[in-house]
Amino acid sequence: MSRKGRRQFGSIRKRKSGRWQASYTAPGGGRVPLGTFPTRADADAALATQQVELAKGTWMNPTGQKLKFGEWVNEWKTTTVDLRLSTRVRDLGYVDRYILPHFRHLCLGDIGYMTICNWIAGLSNGEANAGKPLAPATVVKASQIMGKIMKSAVLARKIPSSPCEGTPRPRIEREEMRFLNPAEVRNLSDTMDHRYRAAVLLAAYGGLRMGEVWGLRTNYVDLEKSSVRIVEIVTDVGGHLVVGPPKTRSGHRTIPLPRVAADALRDHLEQRAAGPNDLVFPAPHGGLVSLNQWRTRFWRPAVTSAGLSPLRPHDLRHTAVALWIAAGANPLEVKTRAGVTSVAFILDRYGHLFPGSEERVNDALDALAASASDRAQGAPAAGERRDAPGKKTPLTLINGSGRRVTRTPDLSRVKAAL
Repeated sequence: MSRKGRRQFGSIRKRKSGRWQASYTAPGGGRVPLGTFPTRADADAALATQQVELAKGTWMNPTGQKLKFGEWVNEWKTTTVDLRLSTRVRDLGYVDRYILPHFRHLCLGDIGYMTICNWIAGLSNGEANAGKPLAPATVVKASQIMGKIMKSAVLARKIPSSPCEGTPRPRIEREEMRFLNPAEVRNLSDTMDHRYRAAVLLAAYGGLRMGEVWGLRTNYVDLEKSSVRIVEIVTDVGGHLVVGPPKTRSGHRTIPLPRVAADALRDHLEQRAAGPNDLVFPAPHGGLVSLNQWRTRFWRPAVTSAGLSPLRPHDLRHTAVALWIAAGANPLEVKTRAGVTSVAFILDRYGHLFPGSEERVNDALDALAASASDRAQGAPAAGERRDAPGKKTPLTLINGSGRRVTRTPDLSRVKAAL
């Protein structure tokens, strides 16, 4: 306990000018000046307000809003430890290209809702990007990262709320998916360089992402069970190829293969005479395959020769899902094979491919309507028992003790009420 008369929170001192200066120690350390006041009572009141906000958990560091955005980003970068390396590099690239040039020298407290709205609009029309409009998906991603940065400032009690909350973002129009039929898949694999023909069939029938194809090793292949295990993937991080685990738990999976893909994979491995831990599909001179280089050197020439342009490598994964559905796979089976986190995603992305139940539903509705029409005309509906005229139908009820009790209802009171 403090001695009688001594302040328990903050301190006040009188300056030579006659004004009273108040300050206190912030949570976690650091002295926070509140400024000067004409009277001691005013300084006391200011300290009391800060003490109440600390007790309620609504305290905000007055110096936080004066912090430059660029300085806060440097602090925020050190907290992005929950991201994969490739995701972190991508996000920081967005920060450097689209966010810092616009906000670097602004104070956190000067960035308001309309500031964010104008910035998003500027990215969309090019005014905030040297006259080059950005695609809606790029604008949305940049605004999402900006939202993370400002939310972290809120959690650190630098600002009271995030100016990014509720800001409008451009609508992303979903790109039309491209699906190949089995004949087109075969044609593409035939025109592909022999070293990667099996990769085409593996992606088109197994649904592997290209990073999963390049990360596949021989000991992850089970030719007896015609399946492959997804254990590692290859990603391009700032021009460097990195091997790591799949992004999600669902990505770790065993994929059953149809004979067309399994046989191609068997022939491929026999021709290569690969060792037990070798890459199934190495680069032409060994090592990991760079998707960008492979796309230029092998993919585009094969697609052009097959007459399938334009076609992306990822379209083989869409093709696999479409073929699974056509073969009768249900949404849960598709989710498991594809290695995605939810059935909802499959239904949202590929739901239009599943066999429709329109005729079955319409037939059932017609049957219900016909039943209602028959009842209106006095005929018993299908499966309905009609009692003799004037005969009351007993009802079997269950009373409070759980015993069954038969009652014959008297509808005279109901009729009288009507």
